[in-house]
Amino acid sequence: MGRLFWKFFLSILLAQVAATIGVGGTLWLRDQARQRGGEPTLDKSPPATIMLDAAAATLKHGGIDALRDLAAGSRRMHLYVLDEQGHELLDRPVPARLREEVERNLNGDGHTHAVAHLTGADGRRYTAFASRAWHVPGMDGPGPRGFGTGPGAGPPPAGPGDGDPGTRMDGGPGGPGGPGGGWFGLPPEFSRHVGPWLPIGAATLASLLFAALLAWYFSRPIRALQRAFDAAAAGDLAPKFAHAAPRLIGDELAELGQDFDRMSAQLRALMDGQRRLLHDVSHELRSPLARLQAAIGLAHQRPDRLQASLERIERESVRMDRLVGELLTLSRLEAATTLPATEPVDLVEMVDQIADDARFEAGAVVEVDAPEPVTVRGAPDLLWSAVENIVRNAVKHGAGGPVNVCLHPDGDLVHIEVLDKGQGIAPEHLGDVFEPFFRSNPTRNNVDGHGLGLAIAKRVVETHGGRISAANRAEGGLRVTITLPRVA
Repeated sequence: MGRLFWKFFLSILLAQVAATIGVGGTLWLRDQARQRGGEPTLDKSPPATIMLDAAAATLKHGGIDALRDLAAGSRRMHLYVLDEQGHELLDRPVPARLREEVERNLNGDGHTHAVAHLTGADGRRYTAFASRAWHVPGMDGPGPRGFGTGPGAGPPPAGPGDGDPGTRMDGGPGGPGGPGGGWFGLPPEFSRHVGPWLPIGAATLASLLFAALLAWYFSRPIRALQRAFDAAAAGDLAPKFAHAAPRLIGDELAELGQDFDRMSAQLRALMDGQRRLLHDVSHELRSPLARLQAAIGLAHQRPDRLQASLERIERESVRMDRLVGELLTLSRLEAATTLPATEPVDLVEMVDQIADDARFEAGAVVEVDAPEPVTVRGAPDLLWSAVENIVRNAVKHGAGGPVNVCLHPDGDLVHIEVLDKGQGIAPEHLGDVFEPFFRSNPTRNNVDGHGLGLAIAKRVVETHGGRISAANRAEGGLRVTITLPRVA
């Protein structure tokens, strides 16, 4: 188990133990208060008044024996009946405090319903009152239930009622657990001393188990992530959580594993792209370098042809310089997160200038169809480079045919279509035409270039929030479409 597991475990356990101690302490204080207040007191509630009325009716119609049975059978409260000499009818001890309270009520100025004077058929007078006391398990003495073990507490009466051992509030005969008086047959002393601590111990064990399970639940996926990061640092970028067992309820930790798989997939794609780019760059540089070395060797062997060798060296140097410049442009576009300074750009004017340059340099027929002025917002140099690369590509691969550039405003968008009359691209290669160093049929298309123009155009258009696509025309040739947001 790692350190994170123990941090989770101890934090959760401390919280659970604190809650357990708080709840247990509250219950213990309540029990202590009940024990301190466990001495019987005079009951003045409406049920006590009803009990006294029932005692008067019982004495009147049933006699003293019926009243004795009523007092012995009272369960929810204790009915006491004192004769004129102060003796209790069932010979039960009456605590001094309760007697004092009865005397205070008898000598009070106001009438009270808590104490009743009863008169029997033989003319004897009795004093009846009711009492209710808290019962604390394990604290019952030999006296009546709830009377404690104070002075004057005598043995309980043998008949049914409060003195019957089979009717204790603790449980079965003789208390909890049967005749032994304690829980599960244990001695009563064990229940008295250990019983109050059992709920706290059980709650602590439950908290321990719950804390261990919760800490394990949190630490397990984090350990899996740690192993995945270690593997990624060692170069293993394969998905680690794609085939994990599905969970009933997804949580943030499971989503974090999926995010790691996506991150590793992107890193793997970037690394593969870098390796492929390095391979393509080395391949593209190898040919001009070989030609440079051949031209230099020829200049040493044939001094009379030095001028031709220098011209060859110059052409190859210019070609390499153009390749390096395009690579730098592509690298900056891929690494850039924001556009350089932008401004409104008149697309119609820019396309017209690009068409004029193509007509002048290549002698090609480039026609521009723009029904209305169109303005977009972007970096002028980058947009110029993107459109120019597409137009030059159409001129190179258009087999000498005319090239049409059409601008179609469409609400908040504008579409720029560049159409040529060339051979087009094989359908299976349409998805790769915007990848760096891609050239369709390089042996058949003997044209100058490195396959970076369309890749640069794609990065520029996507940086400006647009999209670019290529498709073969039904009448022959290629259609490249640029879609950009339009400025109103």
